[in-house]
Amino acid sequence: MKLYYSPGTCALSPHIVLRESGIAFEPVKVSLKDHQYADGRDYYEINPLGYVPVLELDDGTRLREGPAIVQYIADRAPLKNLAPASGTLARYRVQEWLAFIGTEIHKTFSPLFSPATPADYAATLRTRLRSRFEWVDDQLAGRDYLGGEHFGVADAYLFAVSNWAPRLGVDLAGLQHLQAWRERVAARPAVQEALKAEQA
Repeated sequence: MKLYYSPGTCALSPHIVLRESGIAFEPVKVSLKDHQYADGRDYYEINPLGYVPVLELDDGTRLREGPAIVQYIADRAPLKNLAPASGTLARYRVQEWLAFIGTEIHKTFSPLFSPATPADYAATLRTRLRSRFEWVDDQLAGRDYLGGEHFGVADAYLFAVSNWAPRLGVDLAGLQHLQAWRERVAARPAVQEALKAEQA
């Protein structure tokens, strides 16, 4: 399998999950500035939408969208407990988290990456993000991870997008449960491997 990624993006989420799963894969770095690989090939041939991540399976089939990709990986490595069994309420809770992270956090961050975003709107987005992270902080009270005692795919996604907070001016100060959770996730060997690989 191949994972098409760009450093510092939400593609860190499936990158982490792949390393947690132990499934062999090839990371393929893409520049989102010119939508090319390092050798100059056109990334739009892989994903006409131009963004990452994309997971290319051994037979050439491609999956887009991080939440779908991480669930696929989890189902390929069920003994790793990265997601509960399909069809269970626990699995729907994971999907609930993935949807919340994608719509309430990830997409709220997106305009902050653009210098064209008006300052007053950016301030509103930062306030909204702070309130969402405060809610997440409450949910993490008494839990090691979002789903309880096991690290899972939703943790990988939240970790990837919460990494954007410092550089985009979103204040996470005082959110003790969230900060402790981030430290736990960051200390995981697979997370450290993914971060190191993306910095190379």
